[in-house]
Amino acid sequence: MPDVYATIGQLRIVPVIAIDDASKALDLADALIAGNLPVAEITFRTEAGQAAIKAIAKHRPQVMLGAGTILTVDQLRWAHDAGATFGVAPGLHLAVAREAIKLGFAFCPGVMTPSEIETAMDLGLTTLKFFPAEVAGGVKMLKALAGPYGHTGVKFVPTGGINAANFQSYLALDCVLAVGGSWVAEREAIARSDWAGIKAKCSEALNLLRG
Repeated sequence: MPDVYATIGQLRIVPVIAIDDASKALDLADALIAGNLPVAEITFRTEAGQAAIKAIAKHRPQVMLGAGTILTVDQLRWAHDAGATFGVAPGLHLAVAREAIKLGFAFCPGVMTPSEIETAMDLGLTTLKFFPAEVAGGVKMLKALAGPYGHTGVKFVPTGGINAANFQSYLALDCVLAVGGSWVAEREAIARSDWAGIKAKCSEALNLLRG
């Protein structure tokens, strides 16, 4: 599990993907690879999500593949068995979290409050999705949370309202491992097969980080 988060921490940006046509999954993966951002969180929010995860896991193993919007134990088990490298949830569901630990599956549950953070820590989970980031107070809230929890090693992956205009302000915080966002591979861009545009947005985001 640490290797998963080490890689995510190096990449700093996790594209959150809602895909409606699984036949586009491999082209999407190729666009991310070409843009030097070989990581994706494919969500369960669309009917094509499962098939897309299967296709990328089987044919593009160089992509650090996550399954997102995991709401049930069955979804978690399916993601693990299908070859996803990590799982992400919008909230902290104890049964789901415990199953992930049992399976040895890297799992990033969603938190928004100190109590949720401490519940996750008690389970041994220290890489946490801060969601919905902008609505929940954004950078100011994360700075406040870093006060009591920064020394514990807890790291956050804020998601929800993250975009090209604000992602750098989140990544400037020591408590933030990476950010998750859909702006580099938007649902509409995938639908119209704009692979060049997705590649360009990946490259632009990485250039902003380096700059």
